[in-house]
Parts: sequence; C-alpha cells; structure tokens
Amino acid sequence: MKKLLFTAVSCLLTTFIFAQNAPTPTLIVKGIAIDSLSQEPLGYVTVALQDPKTKFPVRSNLTKDDGSFDLKAAAGKHYELVLVFVGYNNQIISLPKKNGVIDMGKIKMNSSTQRLHDVIITAVKPVINQEVDRISYNVQADPEAKALTVFDMLRKVPLISMDADDNIKLKGNSNYKILINGKPSSLVANSPSDVFKAMPASSIQRIEIITNPPAKYDAEGLAGIINIITAKKVDNGYNGNINLGYRTPAGGVRGGGFFTVKQGKLGASAYFGSGGSDVPATISRNERITAGVDPSDLSQNGSQSRKNRWNWLGTDLSYDIDSLHLITANLNYNFGHSSSMATQSSFSRDLMNDSTLQAFDLNNVGRSHGDGGDVGINYQLGFKRSKDQLLTLSYNFTVNNNYQYNKINIDDRINYPMADYSQLNKWSRKENTFQVDYVQPLHKLSIEGGLKAILRNYTSESDYDTLDVKTNQYQLSPELSNDFNYKQDILGAYNSYSLNANNWSFKVGARLEETIVDADFISTSSVVDRNYLNVVPSISINRKFADMSSLNFGFTQRIARPDISNLNPFVDRSNPDFISTGNPSLRPVVSNNLQVNYNLFKKVIFNFGLNYMFDNNNILQVSSYNPLTDVTSTVYENIGKDRNVGANFYLNYPITPNLNFNLNGSLNYLFIQGMVDTTLTKNHGFQGNAFSNLSYRFNPGWRVSLNYGYTSRYLTLQGNSNSFSFYSFNMSKEIVKNKLTFSAGVNNPFTKFRNFVSETSGDNFTQTNFSQSYFRNFNFTLNYRFGQLTSDVKKNKRNIDNDDVSKSSTSGNQ
Repeated sequence: MKKLLFTAVSCLLTTFIFAQNAPTPTLIVKGIAIDSLSQEPLGYVTVALQDPKTKFPVRSNLTKDDGSFDLKAAAGKHYELVLVFVGYNNQIISLPKKNGVIDMGKIKMNSSTQRLHDVIITAVKPVINQEVDRISYNVQADPEAKALTVFDMLRKVPLISMDADDNIKLKGNSNYKILINGKPSSLVANSPSDVFKAMPASSIQRIEIITNPPAKYDAEGLAGIINIITAKKVDNGYNGNINLGYRTPAGGVRGGGFFTVKQGKLGASAYFGSGGSDVPATISRNERITAGVDPSDLSQNGSQSRKNRWNWLGTDLSYDIDSLHLITANLNYNFGHSSSMATQSSFSRDLMNDSTLQAFDLNNVGRSHGDGGDVGINYQLGFKRSKDQLLTLSYNFTVNNNYQYNKINIDDRINYPMADYSQLNKWSRKENTFQVDYVQPLHKLSIEGGLKAILRNYTSESDYDTLDVKTNQYQLSPELSNDFNYKQDILGAYNSYSLNANNWSFKVGARLEETIVDADFISTSSVVDRNYLNVVPSISINRKFADMSSLNFGFTQRIARPDISNLNPFVDRSNPDFISTGNPSLRPVVSNNLQVNYNLFKKVIFNFGLNYMFDNNNILQVSSYNPLTDVTSTVYENIGKDRNVGANFYLNYPITPNLNFNLNGSLNYLFIQGMVDTTLTKNHGFQGNAFSNLSYRFNPGWRVSLNYGYTSRYLTLQGNSNSFSFYSFNMSKEIVKNKLTFSAGVNNPFTKFRNFVSETSGDNFTQTNFSQSYFRNFNFTLNYRFGQLTSDVKKNKRNIDNDDVSKSSTSGNQ
C-alpha cells in the first residue's frame, strides 16, 4: 500500500514539476448560455471548440447549472465555438486566433420554434465528462438513448458491468449505492435491474459514477455511487417523453416516460413506468458430493417458470419564493408482484455401497409482492453576497415492504419423513433522515460542512408451517419461526474543502459517523447492541493539461453497513437440501480505496484508470455441509479479507462523422481469504469484463448498431461462476423528426439459453449449481417526444443522499 501511495504521489509531483518548467500557451474560452427570451441560464448545454475545416471537436463539455462554461485549448489556432441544446437552434461562433482568455459573456440561444433552417453538427456532444471525483455519461448525447433502456445504457458507462444474473456491478463489486437525482429512492432499493430494464433511457439525462465520493456523501458503498439524473428543462411551458416497448420471449410489454411543466415560480416533473416479464419454464440442476465417514451423492433436476410485474411513479416539485429562497419536494411510489411455479426431483445415494439414501419430488408454488415510497422536502437559502453561498435544510422519509410466500408439497417419497410445509417472510424497512448543509465560497476555495441523522428500523416476521396430515391443516412451528426488530441510528458530521487553481482541482475532507445498533429477537427474547464510531477521510486531485487531457488521483475510505437482506434471520427452506439465512450479528465493513485515472478528450475520448481496494472484515456468504442433517447451509459472515488490484478503460472513437466505435471494460486481480468453519480458505485470480459498440448513422434518420460483450468468471471465497459472452443488433428510424422514433433489436440470435454454472466447495463437500435463462430475445420500441425544452425546473444544490447501506454480496468483490 505504501509503495502504491509513494508511486502515485511521485507521478503527480513529476507531472507538476514538468508542467512548471515547460508551460504551454493556452487559450481559455468562457461564457454563459442563456435563453434569448427569458434571459434564464441554460444548464447542461453541450459546448465545444471545433476545428473549422474538419468540424471535429478538440474540446467539449457541458454548461453548469448557472449556464457558465470554460473550455481550454492550445493557443495560436483558429477555432469555432459550438453550442448545441435540444429544443434550440445550434450556435456556431468563429473565434479569433489568439492567446489568453476570450470572454464571450452571455450567449443567447433561440428556441427551435423560431428556426428558419437547420444546421447539422456532427460529433460535438461529449458523451463522457471527467470531474475531480466522478465520471458522467451524458445519455442525451448518445443517439441510441431513444431506442435503449436504462439497463442497456448502463453497459456503455465506464466501470459498470453485469453478471450472469443481470446484477449490476460497479468496478466488479456489488457493494455500492444507487441514487435518483442525488437522493435515495425506494424505486431502486430492492431490484434496480428489473426497474432499469423497463425504464426508457430517453427519460434520463445523465449517469454519474462517483468513484471517489467526497465527505458530504455518507461513507457507505464500498465501490462508490451510481447517480441517475432524470431532470429535464422547461420554461413556462411543458415537455415530455413517452416510451412503449415489447420484448419476447421471457418479456412482455413495458412502458414509461416523463413529463415536466413550469409556470412562473412553480415547477413540477414526473417520471413513471410499468414493466414485467413472463418467463417460460427453464431447467436447473444441483449436484453435491460429500466426503467423510459416509460419503454421499445428491442429484436434483428441476424447472421453474415465473411472472413478474412492477410499476413506479416519481415526482419533483419546486417553488421559487424569490431569488434567494427555494422550496423543493419529492414523492415516489412503486409496487410490484410476482408468481412462480417450480418442480424438482431429488435423489441421493450412499457412495460406499451404492444404495439409495433418499428421494422425493417437490412442487413449489410461490408468490410475492412489495411496495415502497419516499417523500422529502428541502429548503434552500441563498445569500446576496454570492450565488454559491447556500444553507439547505432537508427531511426525507422512506419505506419499503416485502411479502414472500412459498407452499411446498412433497410426493413420491423414499426415506423422506418431513411433512409438507409452507414458509412466509414479511419484512419492512423504514427510514427518517434529517440533514443540514452549508456551503461557503471564498474566491477559488469552497468550504462545505453539515450534520445528518438517519434513523432506521428493520422488521421481519417469518413463519414456518407444517401440514398436519390428520386435520389436513397447516400448523405453526414456533421453533422454526422468528420475529425480528433491528434499529440502526447513524449520526454524522462532515467538513470538506474544494479548491480550483489554474489547471489544478482539489477536494479534501473528512466525515465522522456514529452508528448505534439495537437488535431484538422477539420470538427468542435475545438482544444485540453495538455502537461504532468511524472517521472517514477523502481526497481527490485533478490536473488538466493543454493537450485536452487530465490526470486524477483519489483516496478514500468507505463503509458497508449490513442491510435487511444481510441481517434477516429468516431461513429460506424452499429447497430442503440447501437452506440460506441472514445474520443479525453482522458488523460494518471498512474499505480503503486508492485510484489514479488518465483522461483524454479530443476526437478520441479515452479513459484509463488503476485502482487498489482492500478490507479485512468483509461480509461474505459462507456455505457448510452438515452430515447429520444432510443439508448445505449458507449464511453471511464477517470473515473476508480482500485485496483487489484493477485497471479500467473506456474508448470512444468517431471513425467517420457517421461511424462511431465504443469500448468499455475492466480487469481485476482479486485475492480473498476467510475462515470457513475452522479452515482458512483462500481464492484468487483474474476477473473482468468488456463491452463494445459499433454504430452507423444513415441519412435521413436511420441508425444501426452492433454490440458485443464478455464477462469472465466471478470469484467467490469457496468457488467461482462461469464466464459468458453476449451480442446484439439494433436499428432505429426517426419517423417524425425530433418527435417519434421506432427501434427494433435482437439479442443473441444464435443462442437460445444462457447457462449459469457456479461451483462451491468446503472441507467435506463439493457442489455445482446449474440454471438457465432465456438469452435470445427480440424487442421493439416506440419513443415519442413532445413540448419545448428550455430552462430548469429548479432543484436544491444539496440533497439527502443516504448512500450508506450494503447490498448483498456472494464474495468480497462481486
């Protein structure tokens, strides 16, 4: 670790020394984009400096919330300044050949309703933007946003990948936090992949990957934060987007969209959607071989079909009391349900004398439903001396409820004594958050500080009922049932400093967090009380160079607190030979993260990064076999010691004005070790992923793309899962210009199923789990845009962002 720190700091110092000794003449172009009628600033306008002859950009960026921008390029050349924004006429301004600073002042942009003729600009919208502590992917600058879902778009985002079960990974890690518009949302609390598969990419503006979260963010999320920005722009008018799609097989109808309206000081926006899947039966197999005095072999063959449906609605409201006072509110609600039908034949035999130990056929009928919501209100006070001096008071309440029921019938029994049974698990997550933030700008220095309190309550009720064959009624088994109440209060304070000095940017800070835990097993009358105090530092450094490149360095500590999915003592016995449960005694995990990134923004956009992450008490799933019960049990434990060294890369290359190539991937070397029962278990090796996209734009309005991706095996403490590749072909046609788009695609046309194989082993057993999912599918989408896009529906510049809950993980860095 010390060697890595020394190497990284030495590189930065060397860069600084050479930069001081060999300065390069620089041109700085700055200005403010505003609406020509309302004079309101326009945020997130694409601005670029392009070569007048080739029309290719040499530098590009997005305007800030206040419409301001500055672009740096090599001096002594002719450039054109280009401004592009949906709903407005493109602006092209010829710049003089000079050094120093060119201040364009306020640049007025005219609404496209006043357009007399079209100006076609190619390759000026930057898809990727690197900031001192995050990478932003501009979804609206990606032409395929009209045709893809948010889930599809995430594959293009640097550092993001998906495993064989379509679980989203950040830097190969499943421990991270997802925010919607900078705030936690019940919408993505349980199954973000399912929601994003039904959410049209055209309904969001950009995706932020906060790889080195500053001190103002909660310390939770080992790999970082994924922030989905849905905000849209209007000024005394409205705009919206409606998306309707269909996928087959293993799919169905999905739809969604957004609507935004603003009149005077009052603004409102809403996003909504519905989706689901009807998955025909697929097969599964489980094999287990045990060792010891009585070695045995277990073989299970089964199939499962399922139906899912989910719906969501989110709203944001804002009211400008005056130029210094702003009130915003948000309200979100989601609900869904699913049903499943599974059959399974189980057969085990004694390997010593090749005799049958046990056999049975199982039928499992399951159903589940859940809902969630959150409501929040924010008050922002500005100050006359500076528009960046802000005081924000915030409150947010979030709730999630889930219900899961399985009824299991056993037939054709051989040496199987247990009765038919049913299991029920109901759990709830409630959370109240209070927050105060203050920002004080001092010339090039910005000072931030704040206080925060998160009051959480997790509850779980689990019942296990067995069938009384005499009465044909199900009776509660108290010894296998449990009620659980878990309170977790987090009190935090932070202080951070941001400095922009010429081509250098710095962010340093620290966060103090006290965690108070009170867990109560109501059924067993047992209690778990624990308190934790953590001081979490963070530092980010960015150096920009005149050749349109930059270098980033970051170090931070992160915390993973166990969530209800890790803590829940409910024992899942839906497969009586393989059971799993949570662990209410889990402790938080503290991880150290070091990263260095190089970025180049020219005709070719290139990003390359190195990172190192380590922790000593990671939460891992541990499997063990009990020969007395002949059952494999899986439980979460604080036993992991992880070391992860990785590299990530991103490339966007416009081969011609109409042909574009995109490549995104990562490669990591992972070392895991932990105690399983009484044995020190280790695993290590490479794992990674890659995704490539080749797209071509025909005139007028046609676009086609080819995609190919590969995901390597993933390592766990006790085994691994297999690798897989995927490919797709998509086309889209703009039927009505800037309004109506039709798209169609096929995924994996030559591969009907994807086979998922995982291997797990212990001292006295080895097991293999096999399952299938539909891989080949066809999809069709209609996307309709309406209204005018102009200025912001305002949002607070500071929000509640509870990024402090761990996601379930089957390995240290999965």
